[in-house]
Amino acid sequence: MTATANQSIAIPNPPIKQAKLYINGQWRSASDGKTRPTISPITEAAIADIPQASAQDVEDAILAARRAFDDGPWAKMTGHERQQILTRASQIMEQYADDLALCETLDMGKAIHFAKTIDARLIADLFRYYAGMAPEIDGATRPVSPPPDCTLKHVTIVREPLGVVAAITPFNFPLLLAGTKIAAALAAGNTVIHKPASATPLSAIKLAEIFAEAGLPAGVYNMITGSGSQVGDQLVKHPAINKISFTGSTEVGIGIIRNSADTLKKTTMELGGKSANIVFADADLESAIANAFFGIFYNKGEICTAGSRLLLERSIHDVVVDGLIKYVSQIKMGNPLDPDVLFGPLADAGQLKKVMQYVEYGKQDGATLKYGGERFYPDGSNGKGYYFQPTIFTNATNEMRIAQEEIFGPVLTVIPFDTEEEAIRIANSTTYGLAAAVHTRDIKKALRVANAMQAGTCWINCYNVYDVSVPFGGYKSSGFGRECGKEVMENYTHTKSIWIDLS
Repeated sequence: MTATANQSIAIPNPPIKQAKLYINGQWRSASDGKTRPTISPITEAAIADIPQASAQDVEDAILAARRAFDDGPWAKMTGHERQQILTRASQIMEQYADDLALCETLDMGKAIHFAKTIDARLIADLFRYYAGMAPEIDGATRPVSPPPDCTLKHVTIVREPLGVVAAITPFNFPLLLAGTKIAAALAAGNTVIHKPASATPLSAIKLAEIFAEAGLPAGVYNMITGSGSQVGDQLVKHPAINKISFTGSTEVGIGIIRNSADTLKKTTMELGGKSANIVFADADLESAIANAFFGIFYNKGEICTAGSRLLLERSIHDVVVDGLIKYVSQIKMGNPLDPDVLFGPLADAGQLKKVMQYVEYGKQDGATLKYGGERFYPDGSNGKGYYFQPTIFTNATNEMRIAQEEIFGPVLTVIPFDTEEEAIRIANSTTYGLAAAVHTRDIKKALRVANAMQAGTCWINCYNVYDVSVPFGGYKSSGFGRECGKEVMENYTHTKSIWIDLS
């Protein structure tokens, strides 16, 4: 691996107009004046003072969203009217694509190359896609003849928005995972309160600027920053909130489900993963190695679908491991603001500490540290930044902590197998079920294995590819509900049956 060299790391100012809360179409400081700095993982320097919403601020946001839904124009607009505003928002996102990408890189260390070519492009695609869907939310009419008189009646089945949606989003894809919730919720006619992760609020602030410029009515979109334990908990328990859409850890998701039960909220949970990436001996090994790299080390491993368990048919084990190490060693690492860098720092100090702890667990449990396993510092960082090497463990078993627990970092556990049946058993022997992949030239085998995977997504001869039209979500402890695709509208609407007596 190579690191950036001979340059001092300079952090530009974040491309936001003001670091404030956005409530009822107005920018405001926290009511008690409290702020907290957001820290760039690139240099550990503070880059903005972010307001910490008080209980009153949260209450104000809920009231604004509630009034905007109950009394405002948004839910009553035609789908075509909402389409026009959301389309305008997507166009403005394209105009500010570089600013959105820079927010992601400054806030969580995402390589600017990926932030520009993936995140900033997909967010505009998401809003354009759901803008087009807004007029397509339709119902049905059915002729029925129920007993006892069996006379003809017509039933009109319509879809209506839920009400106020709280979108609680994570630090690893702050922009995209906000978009997957907000775009669909708004298209369906809901109002939204967005609570971004405490560590990565910048792109949420930029989104609020974009929605204001696009002409979204006051109260339809509200953005409040602050701690999950205070702001998030208040949203989850509040009776005026109709739905919680959450992406994050399984442990936090379980707590949200429990705390929302008293008010019978609808919830969508996109939670953790421990995905298996299976490579058979008949695979295109060059492609499989590239996909193994992208599967685990894309976004520094801070991705819920990370292919953190690499299952290799025993006869190709050493060849693939050696090839993967060679591939990793040629990747440029370091300052994510450098457009040639593909691997930057972890998002915050907590993630760095967690990754380092799991490397120690791997050693303690008897796995072999084959590559990486240490911090590094690119030139110009002055010994600062949350940088950690891509790490590969071999001689591991599926029972080890590094194979069973979500690390959420650049740590790969390599496990050999001998038969197709054994590969399937190992892959499914986890509490998670978010994603999986299989690499083989045998399409029959590929489909057999894909169908056997207990996971919401399975890639064949690829990894970590997404499209806004394809539903995404998990099995088992990876959550329930879906994001993206037309299927997601089930999560943001309910049905009403209107009976008409024609006798």
